[in-house]
Amino acid sequence: MCMRYRSAGFKGYSVKFSPFSDSLLAAATSANFGLVGNGKLCVLSTHAQGPAAGLAPRQEYDTQDGLFDLTWSEIHENQLATASGDGSIKLWDITLAGYPVAKWHEHKREAMSVEWNYTSKTTFLSSSWDGSAKLWNPNAPQALRTFAEHTGCVYTAAWSPRSPDQFATCSEDKTVKLWSTGEPSAKSLMTFGGHVDQVISLDWNKYMPNQFVTSSVDRTIKIWDIRNPRGQVAMFGPFEFSVRRVKFSPFSPNFIATAGYDMSASVWDVRTGAVVYVHDAHKEFVFGVDWSLFHPGQIATCSWDEYINVFNVPIPQN
Repeated sequence: MCMRYRSAGFKGYSVKFSPFSDSLLAAATSANFGLVGNGKLCVLSTHAQGPAAGLAPRQEYDTQDGLFDLTWSEIHENQLATASGDGSIKLWDITLAGYPVAKWHEHKREAMSVEWNYTSKTTFLSSSWDGSAKLWNPNAPQALRTFAEHTGCVYTAAWSPRSPDQFATCSEDKTVKLWSTGEPSAKSLMTFGGHVDQVISLDWNKYMPNQFVTSSVDRTIKIWDIRNPRGQVAMFGPFEFSVRRVKFSPFSPNFIATAGYDMSASVWDVRTGAVVYVHDAHKEFVFGVDWSLFHPGQIATCSWDEYINVFNVPIPQN
């Protein structure tokens, strides 16, 4: 069964399950394909059983600019942050209607990603088309630190699952960089080069803390180990179309979910490079994908076809 919700008039860019509730998720969406116009933050509830099974809106927030990403707070079950086309980062409380409870505007171009630190839980990251990543505390009026070495858009900034001060970024400049928030110079610790075009997505393996996965406009997926910055551990592709987002399973070290420009979402076994499941219900580019932290195999996707889908994948959790 696939549960669906249409964010009418708004194209899906990112979708994330709540880390606190087994029935909450949210999507960041944009009008006019994110090129110009408004955005909408959609907070949804899942109803998995009975005649009313499906996705229902719990709260919606209109924004003046498109939204490209979101992250749930790790310390407050009702709060989440969004990344906006005007470069701003906004903090929302889903028990309150109307307006964000905090706003920061330091990025000079579109904010592309936000991710809460799920180890220390007190800070979050953002990244931007301005070539930087920034470290934030929701109680501070300005960014705690800025990390700016990339020479192009920073598509993703993602925390290490084991080291509370370590994160990685991927960029338009074809590189991935590893950083530490404790590095006094705010310079990167190492740089990974191997993709031949823009690196547009990155995620860490939750069970192998030295390993992360990337996807690129070069139409490949690569697995990396931070102990070996000279080359990837594995490569899948090149494919016919690029993969827009990659996410490791929270229940297994061996599976990743992907969302792509082939209008589908897939689950891969990284041990073999085999696709073990394909979700092809979308009719446009699929930009967002996430795994539920409560229901093994449950995945959410969002697409430029304006639909947010939630479905279950029958894969081994090992």
